[in-house]
Amino acid sequence: MKFVLAALVLSLTTSVHAQIAVKAKTVHVVKGPKITNGVILIKDGKISAVGPAKTISIPVGYKILEAEIATPGLIDAHSTVGLAGIYNRNQDQEQHEKSAPLQPELRALDAYNSREALVTWLREHGVTTVNTGHAPNAVIPGQTMIVKTLNLPVSQVVIRETATILATLGNSARGPGGKSPGTIAKQAALLRAELIKAREYGAKRKGATAKSPIPRNLRLEALSLVLDRKTPLLITAQKDRDILTALRIAKEFDLKIILDGAAEAHMLLKEIKESGVPIVLHPPMARAGGDLKNSSFETAAKLAEANVLFCFQSGYESYVPKTRVVLFEAAIAAAHGLGMEPALKAVTLNAARILGIGERVGSITVGKDADIVLFDGDPFEYTSHVTGVIINGKLVSSKKN
Repeated sequence: MKFVLAALVLSLTTSVHAQIAVKAKTVHVVKGPKITNGVILIKDGKISAVGPAKTISIPVGYKILEAEIATPGLIDAHSTVGLAGIYNRNQDQEQHEKSAPLQPELRALDAYNSREALVTWLREHGVTTVNTGHAPNAVIPGQTMIVKTLNLPVSQVVIRETATILATLGNSARGPGGKSPGTIAKQAALLRAELIKAREYGAKRKGATAKSPIPRNLRLEALSLVLDRKTPLLITAQKDRDILTALRIAKEFDLKIILDGAAEAHMLLKEIKESGVPIVLHPPMARAGGDLKNSSFETAAKLAEANVLFCFQSGYESYVPKTRVVLFEAAIAAAHGLGMEPALKAVTLNAARILGIGERVGSITVGKDADIVLFDGDPFEYTSHVTGVIINGKLVSSKKN
């Protein structure tokens, strides 16, 4: 799908927000019932009004955009886009530092390329916000950050510089060439040991004085945010044993965690529900091999039925084109028991809530950022197209006439 980006060049070179009215035959506000023949008013980058056309008067001078369906901007809750590049060459692959198994100090902010072609590609498919960072190829591979999918300097697109600290329990975090950690038990031991070090470091820093300072340790400072429950630990765990280990460690250290991947979550619905831990579910179309051997297209539907909070992600791909599109992943889940509206909620409002940004994005609600996607048909129907994308109140992608 190709888009005309002349509007992007114009809108992103001025600080003046356009005043826009979106008219759609169906408006999926997500946080509430859908609206038939709806209107969304956008002013100064925010949603200023939404409702049936008969109740909303469009002010003079507003640019009017029309669509069959309007939804909130889609949210990719875990990606490596912007660190992983489209060419799959060493020079555009920044998602995995191979020198050590424990590196919570690595900031996605320092490696993110907002002008990466894959960022543009995701935006043109309706993805307006991503939680992106390092790949799950180490016990603690680094951090994630939350950004809008605009091709602007990172300081202008970032929502949260440190969104989560990443951890991995599974085969992808085994040490290369027989190096540690060689087993799953060793991975868990390394994670526990590093958390203990961070707890001791935090206690020493609290007791430090000007006369007896404690030298800074970036690694332990990062994990201190996790221990203080200021930053969630996003733990990639696919197999049931690894999911249970993640839940056990969270309980031991009183951590705020998010399960990532969770391919075998359908085997542990009771345990996950009782834990209250949300899930950033693996892409339904991810290859069913290795730790994802027991993955299922129906897991999302089962999580919804069990009332477990979950959302979707593109995840990490070791091969070209280095990213999936959550729109398509959610569509597969919708067709396998989840249904359209729950699938849309999972890729918008649920994702925003899990990532802690629900006050800004995730639904078409007055006061939230004006991130809107326009479709010419059912968003999850293969023959439908994204006809326009609005981010922060500006039309940044539109379908070629």
